Amino acid sequence: MNNRPSFEAHALRALDTARARGAAYAEIRFEEGRSERIEVRNGSVVSLSDSGSSGFGIRAMVDGAWGFAASDDASDGGLDLAAARAVEIAKAGAAGGRGMRTAVPTAAHVGSYETPVERDPATVPLGDRVAHLLAVERELHATPRISVGRAWIDLWRTDKLFFNTNGSKISQRLYQTGSGISALAVGDRDAQDRTFPGDVGLYQSGGWEIVEAARLADNAARIGEEADRLLDAPQCPAGEMDVILGGSQVSLQIHESCGHAAELDRIMGWEANFSGTSFLDPKLLGTLRYGSDKVSIVIDNLIPRGLATIAYDDEGTKSVRSDIVRDGLLVGFEMSRETAQAIGRESNACVRAQTWGHVPMIRMCNLNLLPGDVPFDALFDGIKEGVYMESNRSWSIDDHRLNFQFGCEIGWEIRNGKRGRLLKNPTYAGVTPQFWNSCDAVADERSWVAWGTPNCGKGEPMQTGRTAQCASPARFRKVRVGVGYDG
Repeated sequence: MNNRPSFEAHALRALDTARARGAAYAEIRFEEGRSERIEVRNGSVVSLSDSGSSGFGIRAMVDGAWGFAASDDASDGGLDLAAARAVEIAKAGAAGGRGMRTAVPTAAHVGSYETPVERDPATVPLGDRVAHLLAVERELHATPRISVGRAWIDLWRTDKLFFNTNGSKISQRLYQTGSGISALAVGDRDAQDRTFPGDVGLYQSGGWEIVEAARLADNAARIGEEADRLLDAPQCPAGEMDVILGGSQVSLQIHESCGHAAELDRIMGWEANFSGTSFLDPKLLGTLRYGSDKVSIVIDNLIPRGLATIAYDDEGTKSVRSDIVRDGLLVGFEMSRETAQAIGRESNACVRAQTWGHVPMIRMCNLNLLPGDVPFDALFDGIKEGVYMESNRSWSIDDHRLNFQFGCEIGWEIRNGKRGRLLKNPTYAGVTPQFWNSCDAVADERSWVAWGTPNCGKGEPMQTGRTAQCASPARFRKVRVGVGYDG
């Protein structure tokens, strides 16, 4: 992918073929991706994979309808065949479609981007990576009741080249990295998990410095001990009470009850096959009180270390910062060019494809809850009875992203502003706008973390995306706690 001139020649050929076949507009993405994973379990390496893939995808527009085709054959014949196929599909859509016709895109961008990296993971010897995980996993076995210890590292490098018939020429190189640990404790008719950092690990854009930032070695023994202690901990009580959610749990709450809900294709009913539609409607913009005035959620696809940080999306739109919820009020959605056009707005660069072989679609990117002005420890002040919860264990949400229930790995009782005894199986439930309106405090930027989700599913056939929901811990009042348990 470093030889851009040769790929540019390929791109021009494919775009010329698409136009000659009748396309009013066409775009092509060349991608080369590499994915590495190492996982150790109970002292043994159980996964050691290194895979790569390269190819291109072409989108063509005819009479306002899209066609898409992909191939790993970049010969003249392969380019011509894929371009012609994309146009044929677009023509079929135009002939049979009864929906909205999309206007021909006019924007053109010329630019490049590369993820800032302090240390390229490729410079870390494989033996050192494995030794790090084995040493960390060994520390998880802090007590005899730790049955399974796991430690892992994921590394991705993706090169993207984008060209369109308007003259766009964009090159990007992305580095994404993640690592984590997990301990399973087994006792008398009970089993308890603890995961760190958060519930999936720390996943961010960057290089080996992300593995170092996870501080697995510093926390492994504590995580093993907490898993063991949960076996003997009392059950989380049930009732209506105040709740503080740790940052990674707030991140998942954003993901499920805000991120997917605010995807405009889901709102418009264009996407319903995977996880349903949304309770939102464009008519609610500027009128729906989504949360309290402490809640501001923004898209920012250029923040440092955001797992979805990128300069241009997969339809060549330049990344911008845009509001979804401003001081509690719903003001925006995650949009593509055509969905934005449908409601009289401009795209905010939220289109991604899993690989070169997948059609681009609206995806959550970096969707962030802005930090508040309260130190983390001060969140506990004024709580007479409540629970502090960390690290998601289970979740359920209806197909309108409205009614939800979440379970966490661990909780702590809060009494009179102080964190007290450990609690197991903490759960809570709510209705999306009512829940976010109950938020009366968000911790400040010292607790703010660029939490990433490496395995977000959407679409049919399903695509897996890497998203981010950056967040601090937050406090919610009068929440239904202990769902599914009698206390």
